[in-house]
Amino acid sequence: MRLRRPKGSRGVGRNKKVRHRKSGASAPGAGVTAAEQAPPRVGSRQRRRRKSASQPGAPAPAQAVTDPLKQKKRRKRRRGRKVFANGAASERLSPSAAAAPVAAVERSAVSRDARPEIKPAYSDDRFELPVFAALDLGTNNCRLLVAVPSRPGQFRVIDAFSRIVRLGEGLSASGRLSQPAMDRAVEALKICGEKLRNRKIRKARLVATEACRSAENGAEFIDRVEREAGLRLEIIDRRTEARLAVSGCGSLVDRGTKGVVLFDIGGGSSEIALIDVSLQRSPRLANHIVSWTSLPVGVVSLAERYGGRDVTPEVFAAMVDDVAQRLQAFEGRDKLSHLVSGPDFHLLGTSGTVTTLAGVHLDLERYDRRRVDGLWMDRDNVDKMVAKLCGWNFDERVASPCIGADRADLVLAGCAILEAIRVTWPSTRLRVADRGLREGILSELMADDGVWRRDRQRVQT
Repeated sequence: MRLRRPKGSRGVGRNKKVRHRKSGASAPGAGVTAAEQAPPRVGSRQRRRRKSASQPGAPAPAQAVTDPLKQKKRRKRRRGRKVFANGAASERLSPSAAAAPVAAVERSAVSRDARPEIKPAYSDDRFELPVFAALDLGTNNCRLLVAVPSRPGQFRVIDAFSRIVRLGEGLSASGRLSQPAMDRAVEALKICGEKLRNRKIRKARLVATEACRSAENGAEFIDRVEREAGLRLEIIDRRTEARLAVSGCGSLVDRGTKGVVLFDIGGGSSEIALIDVSLQRSPRLANHIVSWTSLPVGVVSLAERYGGRDVTPEVFAAMVDDVAQRLQAFEGRDKLSHLVSGPDFHLLGTSGTVTTLAGVHLDLERYDRRRVDGLWMDRDNVDKMVAKLCGWNFDERVASPCIGADRADLVLAGCAILEAIRVTWPSTRLRVADRGLREGILSELMADDGVWRRDRQRVQT
């Protein structure tokens, strides 16, 4: 015969919840904690301890588990998950729970937004690394780098920002910065301003290049940036821009190299520097510039003049001839003629054009700076990549993960400038640099501040 449990004992199993028949609820009521509504379940060992403790003359247990918060956490751990009480529950603790360790209660009651700020291991300013910043507002891009010095001559980037703003859009036709272009640039610069104000910056240099140099309303735009973004930009000349680009790429010139033509294909201009290190070499590569030029043509201005969306072979050849004629007028182009034909000479490109070629050459599914920066490409590989991009239509260029919609109408203009440079200074090797003006600014700021010199002094002492 099947025995039934007594009516009042149903549902009081070890792993079942206690049901309250009068209230009809199996969960705690509103405003009442689980510890106040139902007594905690205990195991057989705890029941034996409690029974022995209730006998006359029995010694008191060493530590009684009376904290409902701890009991709740212990039950949850048996179910395979860890639970921390929130602030509301800790405020409703019974007087007996007030004796719980203060640190545990305070830690559980602190919300995520109210967590204390994590401070560096050394609070003394002498042990904190100084922070430097460099901002480059070009014709096409707005870029920011924030870094701290590391080993002598090197630094570690701790924050960065980059956005295509096309500040020079329509500039070649009108001679002025358009209102939509200035609006895009100001919005990007506001983000940069917030990043800079949130850090303790030792030194910073914020520069603007060709678009602000050549625009009639360039100075007015600089004033607007100061009012709305809180940043005062410095319009640098072409010579300074070329020197900073060289300073940023110094580590990519090998010790055995004797001559380098470094070029930076920008949005509104292209800087070219001839570097001779055949006799001696100082830490600053910019000291070895024997000749330089800045062509008033870049990917944006050239694409606007010839069209960048649908580029036929004839249009591409016309762009190459245009840039090549400008280079022929450069009087200092032969300063490295004694090194160009030798094995110790190479080209060094720092621009979106050459990094795009490198990404396509590596067949990257997603652009990876670590694989591109410092990559060597021989003459045949460059020829193949240029021919490949020229053979793609606009949609195919958009679909490439290393080009995208933002650069699909500009990349062939950049390839035309590259081809003109290769015709003027033939070389069997091209080295790709995903660095340039910003890195040059940071290197010069840190060197002038003496951070690497002080670091060597600390090591010696």
